[in-house]
Amino acid sequence: MNQLAQSLSGLAFDEGYNVTHLSGVGVFKASESRQREPLCYSQGIFIVAQGAKRIYLEQKVYEYNPENYLVLTLPIPAECETRVAPGEPLLSLLIDIDLSLLHPLVRLFDEHNQIVDTCEGGLENSSLYASPVSEAFSATVLKLANCLHSPLQSAALGRGLIQELLFLILCSEQAAPLFALARHNTSLARLERAMKFMHEHYDQTLGVEQLATLANMSPSTFHRNFRQMTASSPIQYLKKLRLSRARELLQDQGLRVNQAAAMVGYESPTQFSREFKRYFGLTPQQSAVA
Repeated sequence: MNQLAQSLSGLAFDEGYNVTHLSGVGVFKASESRQREPLCYSQGIFIVAQGAKRIYLEQKVYEYNPENYLVLTLPIPAECETRVAPGEPLLSLLIDIDLSLLHPLVRLFDEHNQIVDTCEGGLENSSLYASPVSEAFSATVLKLANCLHSPLQSAALGRGLIQELLFLILCSEQAAPLFALARHNTSLARLERAMKFMHEHYDQTLGVEQLATLANMSPSTFHRNFRQMTASSPIQYLKKLRLSRARELLQDQGLRVNQAAAMVGYESPTQFSREFKRYFGLTPQQSAVA
């Protein structure tokens, strides 16, 4: 077991997501491989210490493992496959993208004229990307993982180490989407505002015109950009988000099907069950015990 995996194993007491002493940072553990299945990914940085994952988004495949970290500039519904070797659970560090740390760094890059080359060719129009792990990146991640074992060190050093990681990520050749996220007038940044609203109000009736206004775009431009970034239309995205949240309610809180359906905005439990089965390949009842 490598040093990072060893450090994270001492933080991952349970299967799934484990909170840490540092807000916005968690450790994920999976002891068994899982076949390709729908999953709603949150915005963030995903660093694997042991095991491997693949994300399928339309025709593209993104793999992250100990050699490659993943950056999601937008929360997206995709399909995920988990590969775990016997006796070696997948261990990964999940870090929310803190815009209060990202913005000052991007301003510094701008002041030092270090942004232009990374944003050529339209590469900024991407909701996710994988990037090779450098030696400096690995060293900083290990320092962050080690500090998470102590409440004091997490409070004193945590945000500084996250800022250091963000700096190293911005230095990579693939970082254009992260720069675009931090700039207020890019399509990606405007879409992020609308998607944040969707994640906060997914149980309500949301129209494309309302969401387009939040993104300061025309409905047609919003729809086109949204599909380009997420591989889903806004309405499809909202449906996938609702169904993913419902599955969490069924599995984590043991709610009844009609309760979960109502909480995510479905008026008809029958329609909910039909769309749930179509999306996940299981009925809500089967998913609750899976």
